Amino acid sequence: MWNNPRLANATAGLLYAAALGLLGYAAARFVAESPAFPLRSIVVEGQLRQVTRSDIVSALQGRVRGSFFSVDLESVRALFESIPWVRHAEVRRSWPDRLEVQIEEHVALARWQSREPRLVNTHGELFSGRVERALPLFSGPAGSEAEIARLYASFRDLLAPLEIEPSRVLLSSRLAWQLKLSNGLSVQLGRDTDKDRASDRFAKFVAVYAQTVRMLPRNPEYVDLRYPNGFALRVPDAAKAGSGKTRHERV
Repeated sequence: MWNNPRLANATAGLLYAAALGLLGYAAARFVAESPAFPLRSIVVEGQLRQVTRSDIVSALQGRVRGSFFSVDLESVRALFESIPWVRHAEVRRSWPDRLEVQIEEHVALARWQSREPRLVNTHGELFSGRVERALPLFSGPAGSEAEIARLYASFRDLLAPLEIEPSRVLLSSRLAWQLKLSNGLSVQLGRDTDKDRASDRFAKFVAVYAQTVRMLPRNPEYVDLRYPNGFALRVPDAAKAGSGKTRHERV
């Protein structure tokens, strides 16, 4: 081999390249682990309404390790996202000695009915967090949170002109929809079908609400929308007067 100058030069070049690579790697390791580049601060950015400084300190205390170059950004991100009310965190290095963290908080939309108190955010995702204000209640099979949140938003928009809000949205195990409104009215919507969706039945009911339900002398306690050409109402006093019979109003 040494009698072949071209092959010898190529081999020498490869050895030099390998040596330079090892030197570069060693230099990079030295810089990354050197105490001359400490991580001095973490700056948190974002509109924080629920996440407190003590929450952040409790989550990060003693768990962020490494220098400016060696700290694991994914581990730091995971620590932030373990904090209640943090939906998403982005972490980046900022020369010469700090990390900058952008936080997106959950925005609570409703409470979720379960053994352990949970909340549903505006993306239809479940999360854990403290509740300091009254929120509507959602209930349904596991995995139905996003669909319930979507229907809730639709129901809320339909009811807004009437100054009424949904206070509870229930999807049963048989996939039948039920509502409880802020004025105390319970609404039985039934199941979706290919030709007749619960949201469409509710929209028709809201469209005639002012001309029908609000014209009654007493507020009804229950309405059943599972009829093809109308709906049925139950008025408490009327039921008592009729020995428990239900009075039906059709439109």
